[in-house]
Amino acid sequence: MPDQRQHRGAHPEDAELFAPAHWPALRTAIGELCWLLDRGYALRSSLALTGDRHGLTQRQRIAVARCACSREQHERRATHRVEPAALAGAELWIDGYNLLITLEAALAGGVILLGRDGCYRDMASLHGTYREVAETRRAATLVGETAARCGVVRCHWLLDRPVGNSGRLKTALLELAQPAGWNWTVELAFSPDQILGSTGEIVASSDSVVLDRCTRWCNLARELIARSAPAANVLDLSATLG
Repeated sequence: MPDQRQHRGAHPEDAELFAPAHWPALRTAIGELCWLLDRGYALRSSLALTGDRHGLTQRQRIAVARCACSREQHERRATHRVEPAALAGAELWIDGYNLLITLEAALAGGVILLGRDGCYRDMASLHGTYREVAETRRAATLVGETAARCGVVRCHWLLDRPVGNSGRLKTALLELAQPAGWNWTVELAFSPDQILGSTGEIVASSDSVVLDRCTRWCNLARELIARSAPAANVLDLSATLG
């Protein structure tokens, strides 16, 4: 059945799965998962162990996995993070789907997770094809306005070539940027993660794989949501590392 969604908002079960009554178990599970990761245990088996121990559903386990990281990862990401002021006169390389979908979800009232590394992450998923939603243009506009305000000289978007409708999104982004005078380029790549992890430019992403490899990154999703969507449905699961 074709995807007919007009918004990338909350899943029908999220109000229950992420209700305050579940927060203690979710935070404890994240702490235990981080403890295991610190000791070299594999993510999949560690997640199964902690998820089973706390009786978490599959969707809750996804949230726990997206919020957890080892101490080494936490410190590495903190060391390589730059503040928005560093964007002045710089290029910004954007993990396109990662940033856009998080912003779309925040604007539509979806659950936004605050992880232990300080990043905002969504609970949406992308299965082979990207579908533009009502919040897409607004999300992209926020990126453009913020980049211009910060003095970014060029935004270089990277989109996954294998994902359906990437070509259409590329056209839409360039059409949005042209009348505003934003210097945007859009690249369709088979492995954006690899490119973003190896560039020397500042990266906008919350993808763990990218953050563990890139030279410099900016926590742009959190900056944009805090500034432009203060009523976003943010669930803080960023308990201090023990």
